[in-house]
Amino acid sequence: MRKKCLLTPGPTPVPERVLTRMAMPVLHHRHAEFKKLLGEVREGLKYLFQTKSEVIIFAASGTGAMEAAVTNTLCKGDPVLVVRGGKFGERWADICKAYGVNADCIEVEWGKAVKVSDVAAKLKEKSYKALLVQATETSTAVKHPIKELAELAKATDTLLIVDGVTGVGVFPLPFDEWGIDVLVTGSQKALMLPPGLSFAALSERAWKACEKSDLPKYYFNFRKELKNLGNNETAYTPAVSLIVGLHEVIKMYKEETLEKVFAENARMAEATREALKAIGLKLYAPESPSEACTAAWTPESVDGAEVVKRIRDVYGYAIAGGQDKVKGKIIRIAHMGYITRYDIIAGIAALEQTLVDLGYKFELGAGVRRAEQIFGD
Repeated sequence: MRKKCLLTPGPTPVPERVLTRMAMPVLHHRHAEFKKLLGEVREGLKYLFQTKSEVIIFAASGTGAMEAAVTNTLCKGDPVLVVRGGKFGERWADICKAYGVNADCIEVEWGKAVKVSDVAAKLKEKSYKALLVQATETSTAVKHPIKELAELAKATDTLLIVDGVTGVGVFPLPFDEWGIDVLVTGSQKALMLPPGLSFAALSERAWKACEKSDLPKYYFNFRKELKNLGNNETAYTPAVSLIVGLHEVIKMYKEETLEKVFAENARMAEATREALKAIGLKLYAPESPSEACTAAWTPESVDGAEVVKRIRDVYGYAIAGGQDKVKGKIIRIAHMGYITRYDIIAGIAALEQTLVDLGYKFELGAGVRRAEQIFGD
């Protein structure tokens, strides 16, 4: 009987107390008990997003909120600037194309963060309705400079729309303080839930943009959801059990505090990076690493896809491989949500054994030892 452990950058493990809450009998979404719970979740989401603004909830993956961010704030033909440095930057561009929004792209080398100076130059060349970017580009484990980009956007009429699916609850993204205009996330990352919920916070000027948007929308309608949330209801049938689980997740965050969660994520990220370097692996994004997940090149003599398969099938640890141009060349290990430092240590041990099995030569135990040293400091 093999125990399984998720160290993937989504979905991530779900805490036992959250699973227990979700296993309770389903509530009716129009009854008083659920409406009371939803009211508490609304306030809790403001805590997680660090905002006084309402946070919209959809029954969808994070991509649903990304699409809604485009269709609710933009108009057909609007010029926008997309930071494209990985699969999810490409997704912003694809969504814009699907709705007739004219996207100019800043092509960023995979494994690199966008340069603030490059964005500043583009914003001077042309007037853009929005700048779309990832907080973490999950496919490359890169963290983009959101605070600095927010400062650029605030100085113009450009909306800053941020994919925080692998960011909210991982590291600081203070929505109000930084002046982000739209920030979206999903349930299956740092929020420690199964996939199926997505969220969006909007600034005052983003809400004003919603009033002018002419793109088609029906289910993913921010204004309709805002009106219903005022009555502690959703416009359509919500994912009731997931919202009940979210209620418990918010309790956990408040018990621990955002500051302590962010600090622990940063420590686990450092330990993971140092452990991988200790066994001779080169980091894929050494200059702008994220606290959400770490990517590293697999040894030239080893098939990265085989590493992912063997560590899962033989040792019970699920990690992620590379996508698109780095498929079979990198591995990605998460350190957010309900992942602990001891999961990281065990995961590094499993990775070491997997690499030994596949013929890679290194000092066995070096990665585990280095991670333990980081945690012991």
